[in-house]
Amino acid sequence: MKRVLITARVVLLSVAFLCLPAGAQAEKQENSSAQDLLVKSEVETAVSMLQAIFTKHQQGAMTLEKAKELGADLLRELRYGTDGYFWADTTEGVNVVLYGRKDVEGRNRLEDKDQKGTFYIKEFLAKGKAGGGYVDYLFSKKGQTKTQPKRSYVLLFEPFGWVVGSGYYR
Repeated sequence: MKRVLITARVVLLSVAFLCLPAGAQAEKQENSSAQDLLVKSEVETAVSMLQAIFTKHQQGAMTLEKAKELGADLLRELRYGTDGYFWADTTEGVNVVLYGRKDVEGRNRLEDKDQKGTFYIKEFLAKGKAGGGYVDYLFSKKGQTKTQPKRSYVLLFEPFGWVVGSGYYR
């Protein structure tokens, strides 16, 4: 009887020990899912702001160029949470907005790739044009040079020809 109890304890402890990493993985996945939903919602909100600006253009309140300029200015300053920001690239890969980085804005980033060889701008454009989606890649935080894993959601705003995105670091 003692042997059975000891064996049962060992089995239970082993199962509990083996489940710890799975539980941590499930928690990480739940956090990622919540972050995925948040970033997608934020991008959709930013695109709806651009739509409101475009509607003003359609009503004759401003030229298309002025609408794009206003959209870029607002998108550049738009924030959420502690470090959430947005960017936009044209469907040709030219950066429109990246938190005011004058060294990047206006530059074609189509051939930019991360340390693993991911052409993340090409992936942004493909996912955006396909109706929106997530892209995993390496990117450095604002003011830093070291890259970190990042997951972003991108969505095409067709009237301006922009793919708008935002993401979070893992």
